[in-house]
Amino acid sequence: MMMTRYVVVTLATILAFGSTAAAQTTITSQQADEILKELRAIRQAIEGLRAPAPQLPPGPPPPPDVVTISNVSGYMMGRPDAPLTIVEFTDLQCPFCNRFAMQTFDQLKASYIDTGKVRFISRDFPLDFHPQALPAARASRCAGDQGQFWELRTALVKNAQALSPAFITQQATSLKLDMKQFDACIKGNQYDAAITKDMTEGAGFSVNGTPTFFVGKTTAQGFEGFRIVGAQPYAVFQQRIEGLLK
Repeated sequence: MMMTRYVVVTLATILAFGSTAAAQTTITSQQADEILKELRAIRQAIEGLRAPAPQLPPGPPPPPDVVTISNVSGYMMGRPDAPLTIVEFTDLQCPFCNRFAMQTFDQLKASYIDTGKVRFISRDFPLDFHPQALPAARASRCAGDQGQFWELRTALVKNAQALSPAFITQQATSLKLDMKQFDACIKGNQYDAAITKDMTEGAGFSVNGTPTFFVGKTTAQGFEGFRIVGAQPYAVFQQRIEGLLK
């Protein structure tokens, strides 16, 4: 609209100038050239207004709201035969995973995991711009060799901003792990293939950020999981879980 108004005003000005110039019968060749330039510019502007808007390439399709998950192996919290399953893809250095751990998980655990209604399964999804995420994932699995996976994992994600090799060692020591065995484990790569498998599985479910959760009814073949993305408050999980339990 503004461009059209500008074109009309400019054209009127030029025509008025041309009429005055004709009346005076004194117009230089330079002035004539300037008038022609203005008229060409107006024509281009009008053609631009008439031209159709360029078509932008289509964006990627949105991720599916429900995915089928057949792999329910791995580190699990809660009853294996719980009616519902939650799979979390997490990065232990992620500030949003930290927020979920600090603000939501304990209430979720008390209400649904400890009461036998939900089994909670952990999947590693360390993001490449979090340099301590992969070492923390390795360390949690190494602690799992000594029956302390959840204890170390929880301590690390709740202190995501403090992660470092020294902090990981400090937390492992406080859990009274066999540090010789633990150190040998975290210096190796015995769990890298399993972590990569988790990441590949997550990518297949269009996971591109952490934390991402899938919650659904447990079946013998796995479950169909409804997607929940981000550090959502407890009420979001409660609404989905209660709906599925009914």
